[in-house]
Amino acid sequence: VQLQASGGGSVQAGGSLRLSCTASGRTSSNNGMGWFRQAPGKERDFVAGISWNGHYTSYADSVKGRFTISREYAKNAMYLQMNSLKPEDTAVYYCAVSRKAVAGTGAAEYKSWGQGTQVTVSS
Repeated sequence: VQLQASGGGSVQAGGSLRLSCTASGRTSSNNGMGWFRQAPGKERDFVAGISWNGHYTSYADSVKGRFTISREYAKNAMYLQMNSLKPEDTAVYYCAVSRKAVAGTGAAEYKSWGQGTQVTVSS
């Protein structure tokens, strides 16, 4: 499966962005999906995950209440709505497909990764 992330950009603090991730190739609706982010000089961190059926979602504490993950099966797509953005949200955001039905927080659990999209939040 190939993943294409898009929707990044530059915004001021307090602004919003919506990231999209489109899957192609040998896609499966039986896998969880997730978003990770990596800031310069830091490790890739879990941001949000969604189960294979969309019924279960999880978020990093730092984004709870501000970010919302969702998926649209008809389009093989996943989204991350990011509101009330902060400068510390600045990073490259990656989407990924989990090996499991319920997406976890560990990067090693994910088998396919998109190329990343840059999000820059200025104060």
